[in-house]
Amino acid sequence: MVKEKKDFFKRIALVSLGSLLYAIAINIFIAPHRLLSGGIAGISLLTQYITNVPSGYWVFILNIPIFILGLKKVDKDFVFFSMIGMVTMSIFLVLTKNISSIFVVKDLFISTLFGAVISGFGMGLIFRNRASQGGTDIIAVIIRNKNGAKMSTLYFILNGAIVLLGVFFTNLELTLYTVVLMFVKSIVIDKVISGFEQKKIIMIVTEKEKEMSNMIMKETGRGTTYLYGEGSYSGEKKKIIYSLLTTKELNHIKGLVEKIDSNALISISEAEEIRGKGFLKPAL
Repeated sequence: MVKEKKDFFKRIALVSLGSLLYAIAINIFIAPHRLLSGGIAGISLLTQYITNVPSGYWVFILNIPIFILGLKKVDKDFVFFSMIGMVTMSIFLVLTKNISSIFVVKDLFISTLFGAVISGFGMGLIFRNRASQGGTDIIAVIIRNKNGAKMSTLYFILNGAIVLLGVFFTNLELTLYTVVLMFVKSIVIDKVISGFEQKKIIMIVTEKEKEMSNMIMKETGRGTTYLYGEGSYSGEKKKIIYSLLTTKELNHIKGLVEKIDSNALISISEAEEIRGKGFLKPAL
């Protein structure tokens, strides 16, 4: 119970931090140059440019019908923490609206780059904690749950049309900078969601399968599985060790495998997603 409470408040803190980073990126680098963002945030920025009403207020108002849809289509845990993300983002956007008067960045390229990296890191932090900022994020999750597409890819596609509207309210040059911003941001989001703990599949063909398997379990605490194979030329039956490791664990294990059996054949591949005991629950 204590751990669950700790995890609950940790998620709130990290989602709030992600919202703060996003708001800072918007109000220091993006809004001063009339660049856009995607989704509801992008529409809210357009509305801010037209009405001078802070985008934080529009984010809150426009998200209401989308959250009603989300309650029907997405699990309540995700919707609850997305509400936290949306509310904190709205608050921080309002509180940091005038921060650009203190931190002035005149270069458009630098603003595009840093705006993409910081806002992408903030959004990735939110996604990694199974939350969102509402808006098209919730729509993207609904689509992702149906076809398994990457969040970053859906983010880029869904928000493309909104960004193109910027041509009518800013100009073509700023719209192109916005496209670059969104592309870089999508890469950063992916790295934050999965890059900190990439999962790998390792398969080992060795004559010392028992010793090798015991070493992996002892050194990493991960389970191993024997897959049964047969050499196509020799006809010799072999046990192939199969295991799932993080990148850090893999780097440690590779050296030990070579010490036990320098002739061992190792195959390593990327694991797109792992669910189960011993691994973090997927971000989204």
